[in-house]
Amino acid sequence: MFGFLKKSPKPEPVEQPQAEVAPSATPSAPASVPAPVVEPAPEPVVKRSWAERLKAGLSRTRQQIGGGLASLFGLRKIDEDLLEELETTLLMADCGVEATQHLLDELRKRWKRDKLETADQLQKALADELLALLQPLEQPLEVTGHSPYIIMIAGVNGSGKTTSIGKLAKYFQSQGKSVLLAAGDTFRAAAREQLMTWGERNNVTVIAQEGGDAAAVIFDAINAAKARGIDVVLADTAGRLPTQLHLMEEIAKVRRVIAKAEPTGPHEVLLVLDANIGQNALAQVKAFDAAIGVTGLVVTKLDGTAKGGVLAAIARQYPRPLRFIGVGEGIDDLQPFKVREFVDALFEPVAGAGGAA
Repeated sequence: MFGFLKKSPKPEPVEQPQAEVAPSATPSAPASVPAPVVEPAPEPVVKRSWAERLKAGLSRTRQQIGGGLASLFGLRKIDEDLLEELETTLLMADCGVEATQHLLDELRKRWKRDKLETADQLQKALADELLALLQPLEQPLEVTGHSPYIIMIAGVNGSGKTTSIGKLAKYFQSQGKSVLLAAGDTFRAAAREQLMTWGERNNVTVIAQEGGDAAAVIFDAINAAKARGIDVVLADTAGRLPTQLHLMEEIAKVRRVIAKAEPTGPHEVLLVLDANIGQNALAQVKAFDAAIGVTGLVVTKLDGTAKGGVLAAIARQYPRPLRFIGVGEGIDDLQPFKVREFVDALFEPVAGAGGAA
């Protein structure tokens, strides 16, 4: 009775297994702490001067002209065989037939007149004659007298045109000028985006439109520059080959529209040339000059070619002010052309020894 009230027996407690504890090791003397490894301090980054960068950038042309001539020059006597070898070397550097012949004619005169005897003396004379040939190209661009100062920039695709615009923006800013960019290359895919990237990098306003007419974009940019008191307008245009006559007519239209927006403009028409194209640069200067009236040149990529002698060909056949030259990818690797620096970089041993090259 009332059995259901009977308490169930309590379960036996289950003994929990004890974790095994490893016997403690015999105390020992504390191990010595190794001295911290001190990393060597990084070498300070020394920014090379423009003269040093120019020399490095012209290394291939120097190897062709200066280095190539080094195998000819020395204590060797001057003779017609030497002059023939010199002619070949100059042609290989893309100096062109006319400029090469001019240089050789002048060297022959100096050989006889100055009684030159050794090839080293001939090298010094060559540096002097190249300096005289290129001297008229040295005409720095002065962006004064107009506000805004409108620079129209042309060139074939791949010449480094849009990149040069970004570098020019930085250069003019360093001169204390305010700059505005006009993305007038509406023909090439991504050209607008590329120019806008340069604008952001330099903190410069870029006037652009999705797809629109190149002339209209530049027209708007000039009016915006006037309203904002901008000093310099850099107007990009679509890259094209001189054989694309319909496109060359379009770039001529852009020039006419600039003149409508500002009757005194454009104040400079720059043609960007890739030094790697050598003698083809002459055809480009001729074609673009006929279409838009080229007033100045920018020669890029001199660091990637042995054809720097093309400057001599330009000076002899289509002389136009060489405003800037480029010898690298850095934003400061586009600088005004100075003939003395250029020739010194090609004939450094002569310049160092005699100081006149």
